[in-house]
Amino acid sequence: MSNAKALMEKIQALPDARIAEIEDFVEFVAGRERERSLTRAATQASNAAFTAIWDNPEDAVYDAL
Repeated sequence: MSNAKALMEKIQALPDARIAEIEDFVEFVAGRERERSLTRAATQASNAAFTAIWDNPEDAVYDAL
């Protein structure tokens, strides 16, 4: 948690205009993380369905590629 505290101190020392830029950047990073989280969740949710479709004897020849 000391990294967060040090970062907050650095941010607080900046002019207001720079703080607004940092806030925009943090929102961008947070949004990207939300998107990645949704992608991971969708991948995990669909894994069982795709396994049932792709894991069959007819397609076993492709496993060796």
